[in-house]
Amino acid sequence: MLLDLDGTLLDTAPDLVRIANDLRAEAGLAPLPYEQLRAQVSHGSGAVLRAAFPGLDAARLEPMQDRYLALYRAQLSVATRPFAGFDVVLPALEAHGIPWGIITNKPSWLTEPLLTELGLLARAACVLSGDSLAVRKPDPLPLLTAAERIAIDPAQCLYAGDALRDIQAARAAGMTALAARYGYIDPAERPGEWPVTAWIDSPLELLDWVGLPRRLTTPAAVEG
Repeated sequence: MLLDLDGTLLDTAPDLVRIANDLRAEAGLAPLPYEQLRAQVSHGSGAVLRAAFPGLDAARLEPMQDRYLALYRAQLSVATRPFAGFDVVLPALEAHGIPWGIITNKPSWLTEPLLTELGLLARAACVLSGDSLAVRKPDPLPLLTAAERIAIDPAQCLYAGDALRDIQAARAAGMTALAARYGYIDPAERPGEWPVTAWIDSPLELLDWVGLPRRLTTPAAVEG
């Protein structure tokens, strides 16, 4: 099983939106609604900043983006956590010997420290960042490379993501393309037209696709 990072495995929006609004505050501007900026997170820091500062020209974007990313690197996991359900999904995959990996367009200098802080880097069977290869999603090469590294035939592999490029890459790689409806999707992107295999509303649904039960282990269940 292969996963996108932002908006699929991890809910990174709380930190990324907070920092964007911090920059607005520095400029004397009021914060923007969380949901307005959340929808841009899967498209990277440039998209978030363009949404946070409408009309921002290219000459001002680059230095602001540098500062944004520096602030983000210093506080990667203040509020970032895996989406609810992955506390069940990942252990279930591991317990049944099903490898899982991450393919993201996020650069490795952010991806790897973030995963390390959350205790996920050593658990993933493979991690490919936006600068790991010469191309990024929607090119299928990162997905095909990941499938090779975890020794799974692409035709037997699931890829879940929350952006059109994720679905395009999965389709081009010959994988099952699952779209995370809970992720960072702007309705203006017309997701109903995406060439998905299926939509999922919760990470727990991933277990259905690998034939494992959705079983939540609670303290009461353990005691009983």
